Amino acid sequence: MKNTSPSTSDLLNDLAKLASEGRNPDTLNIDKLDTLELLTTINAQDQQVPLAVAQVLPAITQAVDAIVAAFQQGGRLIYMGAGTSGRLGVLDASECPPTFSVPADRVIGLIAGGPEAMFRAQEGAEDNIELGAEDLRQLQLTNKDVVVGIAASGRTPYVLGGLAYARQIGATTVALACNTGSAIGRAADIAIEPNVGPEVITGSTRLKSGTAQKLVLNMLSTASMIRIGKVYQNLMVDLHASNFKLEARALRIVMQATEATEAQATTALKTADNQVKLAILMLLSGLDKAAAEVRLAQHKGVLNTALSGEF
Repeated sequence: MKNTSPSTSDLLNDLAKLASEGRNPDTLNIDKLDTLELLTTINAQDQQVPLAVAQVLPAITQAVDAIVAAFQQGGRLIYMGAGTSGRLGVLDASECPPTFSVPADRVIGLIAGGPEAMFRAQEGAEDNIELGAEDLRQLQLTNKDVVVGIAASGRTPYVLGGLAYARQIGATTVALACNTGSAIGRAADIAIEPNVGPEVITGSTRLKSGTAQKLVLNMLSTASMIRIGKVYQNLMVDLHASNFKLEARALRIVMQATEATEAQATTALKTADNQVKLAILMLLSGLDKAAAEVRLAQHKGVLNTALSGEF
């Protein structure tokens, strides 16, 4: 494996060009503020983040449509990044199975340095351009998949290597950076580049940049899941009730969607083998379990269209 780290002079020149690495004129004296003033300043900076994300909604739309198309043909959504960016991708991926009952291998998060890097930095991993490609090879990447490379700076070698390999395979590539005109943006089919400006603490991109990345990742996974029928109205009708709290939430969702009593919802869920979507369809349509399963299959699991058809 090769280490592609640039010289110190080259790196300094690169960082000097990045908005996320600049000094924030509004926080130059932050170390002299009292606690409330300090928090007020951070909060004011944070309020700029969703406005920056709003400016890149067209690119996020392109990415969501690509992810939906991938899911519909059996493809996967794969996030990859280093440090904070990698951790945010892993976090978003790990929350999809319980929230939307998708297989654990449908949305995948890769972090430079492997699982250990979630808790402790793995020296040199993010600078290894070949490691990004190798991690995707291990997943047996195909042209049906979507790879989202995440890097606040937009220049992380691990991500660049992964995106280059993904394009070679024919997978759809998306870049998520917090600097416009980024290297990963140029290397991807779709570039999502919210410009959040300099951080509260210079170069600490776990702050505004990390918040922007989290907002965008929320959109990518949530909007894609809605588009493939994992949500009915605004209810998580495909959640996996894996603990007592989620079992109670599943029951509440059935009651909210159908106005059924607790007893009616409990019976429907039991009959539906705890499948929330199926229980709702049975209650609202009057279909028995077998007929409801057929109707859901006919409508590719989209409850809204299954309910709008003739019974």
